[in-house]
Amino acid sequence: MALTTYDELKTSIADFLNRDDLTSVIPDFITMAESDLNMNLRHWRQEERAIAPIDSQFSAIPADFLEIISFHISSGDFRALELISKAEMLDRRYKSGDASGKPAFYAVTAGELEVYPTPDGEYTTELYYFSRIDALSASNTSNWVLEYFPNVYLYGSLMHSAPYLKDDPRLQVWGSLYQAAINAINLEGERSKTGGSGRRTRIRSYS
Repeated sequence: MALTTYDELKTSIADFLNRDDLTSVIPDFITMAESDLNMNLRHWRQEERAIAPIDSQFSAIPADFLEIISFHISSGDFRALELISKAEMLDRRYKSGDASGKPAFYAVTAGELEVYPTPDGEYTTELYYFSRIDALSASNTSNWVLEYFPNVYLYGSLMHSAPYLKDDPRLQVWGSLYQAAINAINLEGERSKTGGSGRRTRIRSYS
């Protein structure tokens, strides 16, 4: 059967499990699979670019933020910001008397981007990051993972059904197929970038 929409995915999961009494819990299997995908999947289709001005120590992170790829100042003289730990950030602030200036370092602090030195004016920044996968639902019936790699959704959901079904002997098979799919997608993402394949990214403001 086709496997292109949220409803088709739920039907396929029920068919593979050979059960017709799991309607209420199959969405939970899919949600758990999506949580796992966000932790383990890294593909160029997840890459986003956000452009925003900063003029203070802290700035908001995009709502769909998952992991930073790079962060730099694009206004005036280009400057790539270096990721440091929160402890190093505090140490630098202490030793400099918390002087302001053109930011050169950043850290992710309490769900925000913290820069050092604190900006002495307004600077335009560009943040490249991996975004979260848009969760499937009745109103969001598909996303790029389901469109291009439906097998990873299916195997991931089946794998997460095993604890609910208890001692399902198929868990090892589903887990192996799921991990193989994850590895293949990540590899395909790397090859598409290094092999010269083009890609487009969306520009978002995270102010």
